[in-house]
Amino acid sequence: MRLLLLSDTHANYTALQAVLTDAAARRYDQVIHLGDALGYGPHPREVLDALRDLDATCVLGNHDDMLLQYADGRREAKDSIVSQALTWQLKRLAERDVAWVRSWRDGIDDPDVGARYRHGTPVSLDHYTDSVPAAREAFAQWQGRLGFVGHTHIPAVYATLNSPVGDWVKVQTFPDGGSYMVPPSTRVILNPGSVGQPRDGNPKASYAIYDSARGYFEVFRVAYDVGRAQEAALEAGLPPVLAARLAIGK
Repeated sequence: MRLLLLSDTHANYTALQAVLTDAAARRYDQVIHLGDALGYGPHPREVLDALRDLDATCVLGNHDDMLLQYADGRREAKDSIVSQALTWQLKRLAERDVAWVRSWRDGIDDPDVGARYRHGTPVSLDHYTDSVPAAREAFAQWQGRLGFVGHTHIPAVYATLNSPVGDWVKVQTFPDGGSYMVPPSTRVILNPGSVGQPRDGNPKASYAIYDSARGYFEVFRVAYDVGRAQEAALEAGLPPVLAARLAIGK
């Protein structure tokens, strides 16, 4: 099984198109989206349509969840860039789009791959796997061997020994892409980075492919038309900072 791993697309269809074009030449069997298809960007409908056409398995991200809270009247709109983007997107989504997002689960266990898919950590929707201490805590609370997460917008692997968690937790990041062979003696948390809004200083879109037969995780960075995405965000009337940050990967 070869998994195409996407996360944090954040309604940036321009970046998603570039990623899917790049991934088409690499062969994959199944698409997993690890949360936050929505939020921030100008293309909510287009991104949802693309994921639906791919028959992607989508898990719920914190921005996706917030949009549902706005849709249900469980959250009041605020004067923040997150709120402005989500309430703008909600007005542009069809009822069937919102219903599909509502069907996304907060975490999925995949027995065929032996993996857990969740947005923040293997045990949390909105906590971050963004440091060795955070990874150590997640490993202590979760006994699985293979976890795929997003949320940080930074492609990375955290690894610990396949034994009671001690001090040995290692991290590897992929600012320019790269690969990681999962050793049989380790437990890992793997993050493909962000399609639509990278935050590791590299503005190129990030995604990964995981080959379950080989235990091989590979991150790819893809250049896309950042200017076009910025223009779309500004034309939509979204906060200018959301366009500006795309160019610096922050």
